[in-house]
Parts: sequence; C-alpha cells; structure tokens
Amino acid sequence: MATITNVRGECYRWPRRKPITNGLYTYTHAGINAILIETDEGVTGLGLAGGIQGAPDVTLAILEHFKHVLIGKDPLDNERHWYEMWRPKLVGRRGITTRIISGVDIALWDLKAKLAGMPLYKLLGGFSNSVDTYVAGGYYEEGKGLGELAAEMEENVALGAAAVKMKIGAVPINQDVERVRVVREAVGPDVRIMVDANNAYRHYEAITFARKVERHDVFWFEEPVEPDDYIGQREITRATSVPVAAGENEYTRYGFRDMIDHRAVDILQPDALILGGITEFMKVAALAQAHDLDIAPHGSQYVHVHLVAAIPNGLILEYYRDSVDPMHGKVFMDELTITDRRVYAPDRPGLGLELNRVALAPYRVA
Repeated sequence: MATITNVRGECYRWPRRKPITNGLYTYTHAGINAILIETDEGVTGLGLAGGIQGAPDVTLAILEHFKHVLIGKDPLDNERHWYEMWRPKLVGRRGITTRIISGVDIALWDLKAKLAGMPLYKLLGGFSNSVDTYVAGGYYEEGKGLGELAAEMEENVALGAAAVKMKIGAVPINQDVERVRVVREAVGPDVRIMVDANNAYRHYEAITFARKVERHDVFWFEEPVEPDDYIGQREITRATSVPVAAGENEYTRYGFRDMIDHRAVDILQPDALILGGITEFMKVAALAQAHDLDIAPHGSQYVHVHLVAAIPNGLILEYYRDSVDPMHGKVFMDELTITDRRVYAPDRPGLGLELNRVALAPYRVA
C-alpha cells in the first residue's frame, strides 16, 4: 500500500502577447498552479488548482496548511481526505481554500489512476475515449476589430472545432450583437457559437441581448449575470430560446444543488480546478444526470477531457489555443489536439500529464 510522503506546489506565471479582456476583467498574464503529491512507491500525482494568479505565496501557504491531512496517509482514500480538508468553519466554504483542495484532489485522482495503471477517464467510468470540443476565444484586444475577430474564428474552425466561443459584455449591447452577426457569417450556419458575458449584465440587460441574438442561432449564453443571482439566471432562462450556461464560479455539490433547485440554467459548467476537485465534480455530474442536465465544464482541457469522457451527460469540452495562451503546447510534455472535431483522452495512466519543466523554468514564481 502506497503512503503519501510529501505534498508541494509549483507556481508559474507568464505574460500574454497582448492583454485580453472579457465582459468585466482584463488579463495580462496566464499561468498554472501545480500541486504534486509524492509517495513511498516513487509515484507522484499531479494536480492543478484554478484561478489563483498573482498570489503564489498565498497558494503555497494554504497548501502547507493542508499537508498535515495527507502526509503518512493512503492516497487512495480521496473521500476521507476531501472530508478532512473541507471544514467550512475553519477554511471557508468557497474561494482560494477550496481551489487548493481542488488541486490536491486532482493530484490524488491522478495518483489513484497511476497506481491502478489506468487512464483516469477509464477509472472514472469510461463512457467514451473522445469528446466533442469548442475553441474558446473572441476576447477584446487592442487593435482587434470585426475583421480580426472573424479571422480568429475562422482559424478556430480550421483547427477542426465544431464550435467556437466569443466574449461579450464589455461594449454596448448593439455592438456585441453586431460582433455576433459577424462571427456567424464568418463560421457559417453549421458551426455552433457560444457567447460568454462573464457576469457583465443585470438580468434585464441579458434578456435584451439574448433576444437580439436569437436570430443568429446562438448555442448558449454563458454567465450572463453574477454567479449568486440564481433568480436572475432563471428569469433569463425563461425569457429566451437561447440556452443559458453557468457554473464556472460555483463551489462544491452544495452550490450546484442550489443552481439546480432554482432551475437557474440549462447547462452546468463545473470547473474541477475550482469547485473542489474531481471528487466533487463527479458528484455534480451525477446530480445533473438525475435532473437530465448536461455538463460542459469550464477550464483546463487537460483535466476535463477525462471527466467529460467518463460521464454520459458530458456535452462538450472547452479548448484553449495559442491565441489565448502563448504557452499553449509547451506546458506539458504531450499536447492535446483536435481531431475531426473531437479531442481524445490520453491513454497513459492517470491524467497522462508531465510538466515540461525546461519550458516552464523561466516562469516559475514560487
């Protein structure tokens, strides 16, 4: 039986070629927060914790707090470890602490699958070995007009994607409606288009926008309002034929239970790097399945390809390319590529990921 001997973190951050902007926020850098769990059998699990850029010392301090739960324990006992880490009175119910738990939990599942000699998606259920995929992009950038936006979307389709996503919410509604029209003309009638407001609207503004873009056959309208505005989400869902998607800022099975109880959205978007890891993700997926709801996870394709492939209600995978992240294809030793509109889950044990430390070395911040 393997025993955990060490838990440590590595944080990397690198500049983007140009700052990118969504409905409310501008991002100048990208990066990863890697969590590694070592065992006495020489097998190491790799996890990723989401969205904690610019605070590497905080990330490592919180990880240090959780180490006592893990060292000397059996890495296969992920349910026990999750229970011991997530104590709301002591570490909070949401936020950075839960994101660190997410990274630890992902590393435990990577370890579990490696010790079993199985790809993670097989260990979790093995519904499929490949998943439908969309390319995320369409950010606002300096010097990026309608022509440049259309060209980007055409490039995304040329990669083999069956769907593309673009940002909205940072300019007046009618300007964004025009941007959607241009993208529809660029990609043609058979490519699905998602729009993502990143919480930029009040619910009445979102309804106005949704009704104006219905004629452009939008596949989903993502995060129209603030994540805690379940009633606003529900009002939008009822007011438009465009499906509403949300959940990237939601935490644990409890948060998704509340979203579902309010029937706030049509498509759930849990992010395993944020909501509490793979242990919680699988519970959310089962809860969604019991309510006939689909899962379209937000974030890292490297983790989520396994999770979408493992479940029967996995709808589609989000895929980030070099237009969003200049280190695309360089962070890990092996790259995920789109083939015939799909991404195939790695057939190597665990997540099938190994950090490319040579490429990452100049960008380590902690």
